[in-house]
Parts: sequence; C-alpha cells; structure tokens
Amino acid sequence: MWDAELDIVIAGAGGCGLIAALAAAKEGLEVGVFEKTEFILGNTAASAGMIPAADTKLQKEAGIYESEEEMAEDIQIKNHYESDTELTLALCKESGKLIDWMVDDLNIELSLVKEFKYPGQRNIRMHAPPSRSGLELIKNLKHKVANKENIYLVMKTEVTDLITNGENEIIGVEVTSSDGKQRIKAEKVILATNGFGANKDLVKKYIPEIADALYFGYEANTGDAIKMGLKVNASLASLSGYQGHSAVAESHGILVTWGTIMMGGFMVNLNGNRFGNEPHGYSEFAVEVLKQPNKNGYIIFDQEIFDQLISIEDFKKLAEMKAFKKAESIEDLAEQLSVNKKNLKKTLDQFNDSAIRGSDEFGRKDFAKVLKPTYYGIKVAPALFHTQGGLKINKHAQVLNENLEVIKNLYAGGGAAVGVSGDHSYGYMSGNGLLAALGFGKIAGDHAAESIINERMKN
Repeated sequence: MWDAELDIVIAGAGGCGLIAALAAAKEGLEVGVFEKTEFILGNTAASAGMIPAADTKLQKEAGIYESEEEMAEDIQIKNHYESDTELTLALCKESGKLIDWMVDDLNIELSLVKEFKYPGQRNIRMHAPPSRSGLELIKNLKHKVANKENIYLVMKTEVTDLITNGENEIIGVEVTSSDGKQRIKAEKVILATNGFGANKDLVKKYIPEIADALYFGYEANTGDAIKMGLKVNASLASLSGYQGHSAVAESHGILVTWGTIMMGGFMVNLNGNRFGNEPHGYSEFAVEVLKQPNKNGYIIFDQEIFDQLISIEDFKKLAEMKAFKKAESIEDLAEQLSVNKKNLKKTLDQFNDSAIRGSDEFGRKDFAKVLKPTYYGIKVAPALFHTQGGLKINKHAQVLNENLEVIKNLYAGGGAAVGVSGDHSYGYMSGNGLLAALGFGKIAGDHAAESIINERMKN
C-alpha cells in the first residue's frame, strides 16, 4: 500500500517548509521535504529577509524592551482588527523565540535593522541577515537542512494529494515526479506550498483590484494547499488579503526599498504630482500607483538617503546597474525621468514646506527631513508580492475543517495558511509574510514532533 514511510512530510521547501523541517528534526524524527521545482527559493528568497519579532535578545542588547502584546496590537491596528486575535498573539509570542533559536541554535547571523522603522511599527523590531537579503536567509536554511541526516530533501517532486482514512484523518500523501506517483505514509503532514499569487484565475476571483499588477512572487505559488485542503473539507479565510508593493524597478526586476520613502522621500506620477500618503503603507499604496498614468510612479529622494541605504543588497545592485537617475537640480532630474519638469519642481517645494510644518494635504505626518541636492529618482511599478489568505489554522498551526474542528495530523503555515494581515491590502505590515512563514513553520514543526512523541509514549 505504501511506497515509503516517514514521521513527518512537508510539502514545499521555502522558508516555512525548511524551518518546519529543522524544528521537527531536532527531536530526532525522520522528516521528508518535497519541493515541486528544482530550486530552493520561494517568496522568502525574493524578500528583504526582514523578520519582525518582539522580546528578542538582540532587541534587549540595543535597549529595546517590547512585549509580544504590543507587537500584536500594532499588527491588528494596521489590519483594522481583521486578523484572528488569538492567532495573531500566538505568532507574536513565537517571534522572539524564533529569532533567538535561529541565532543561538542554528547559528544564523541576524541583526536588528536600525536605520528606520517600517509603517505602523512602534519599535525597531526587524531582524535580518547582513545583506538584508531573503536569498541569503534561504541559503542559510538550506545549508542547515543539508547537514541534518534525518531530513530528506526531495526536489522536482510535488505533493499532489492528501491521503485520509475513513474518519478524514490525514495518514499520508501522494507525491508526483518524473518517476510517476508514490504514496508516502506519514504521521503528520505540513503544507508549506505558499499562496496563489501565480494563479491568475484565483487572483482575479479573490483579489480583482490587484489582478492587473505585476506579479513579483514565486512562480510555483499556484494555490496547491487550497486545492488539497478543500478536498478534506478544510476551512478557508481572508482570501482577499494580500501584500502588494508600490516600488519594483520593473526594467531591472528588483525591489526598491521603501526606506527611500520612510527616510524622507516621496513618489510622483508621470505628471510630476504626488497622489497620496506614501508612508501609510507600501502594500495598499500599490493600488494607488495602478491608477496613475501608465500605471507607474517615480520615487524622489536625495544623497543623504542614498548613502544610508547603499548597504542594502538590492539597493546596492540597482546603484551598480545605474538604475537611479541623479542630478544636482530637480529640473534636470525631471528631464532624465521624463516627468513634467514644472510640476516636479513645484511638488518638491511643497513637499519640503510640508516637511517643515510636519503635515500635508494627504495626511502625511512622517517627514524625516527636507530634501536637498544631490537628487535621485527611479521609475517604479506596483506589484502583487503574495497572498495573505489560505487554510484556516489554530494557534498550533493545525488546519481546521468547515466546523472549525482540527483536521487530525494536518498543519499549514506561511502563504498556505491564513496570515495576520486581515482581508485587505491595508492590513499588511512589513514582515507579516516572512513572519507567518517562519513563525508558523516553527510552530507546526514543534507541535507535530511533540504530538508524535507524546502519542508514542502513550502507546
């Protein structure tokens, strides 16, 4: 009946799947991670590698003392209290332990991002690898997994179905590869296949407002967890929630950090006019950029901001590729960007006046500075990064059925599960996606392993 047997099967080898595997494997269990592509990437690799967390050792060393409750409150204020309160708090309570475990036990180098605070975060709480790169983070996780003898990483092999017994309890999976189909027996299954951002039909169905934007996530995120979950009567939640981004340098395929805005820059359209409160959030601002001529925006900032951001890997790459236009006068910059010269000059003057006053007509109150020569600019496009809705889970990352009862032996995390961003783009706070991936991955791996050990002790 079975082609192989494992203690735990994990579908997907992104950040969520790898963290879940490392968490479960520390208990000595045999863990199989099945990845349908030939790469260890996922949305974690495309991210800036920044993980928000409260009550970490790194924060305390910097004199920052923050409770998990404060972090959870910030997240829920941002999403208008649309996310599940218990789930949000559980993730925040895991966040500090996750960072400390990654640093102390996995020996992954992380540091506090002190340059600026992201929208809605009352404290410095972002933790990232030295390069500020998700690719560095995923490479580190892959390396740790490769060194574990009890983790089996299988590439180009997709988990295509969940196998149940007569009581709808998960007892294994079906996997498909070039060698055909195999049935793998497993005591626990963790779905870490991310969301449905690459599935245009599902995006049009559930998130039509962002359907015309560039998709900037991983191509393998086609909603596999939702399809498998529905077959076992799983409940779904917040499918209209997503992370957008307002600033992808489309011609270079690289994200422009929102630090350009938070440190004092602004965005204009082709006509040289601002069109909203940029620091309110890069996710919801993406829809505003979509409404502009040619569906583009132009970020304007200065030398001081440039110098402070050049240590960020993606920003540095853009600079090396000469993606940023540079000029001593705002009029020259406008010509290089092909933006209305007269309007951009007027916009800059108004922006600097607002910075001195501390407010503007769009409700912006976050003005770090007055912009001075030399000026920089870059053309950007809005994008859908990843979806934030999915299978409904409890605080242990166990998947719930339509009656909100636990589907025995089934877990989900990251984009495969509902996150903590609520039902709309405005609910996304920086780092929510990576926190949900790594945090729920750790919770799922820990709980699955502990459950197996406890069940065996009883028997």
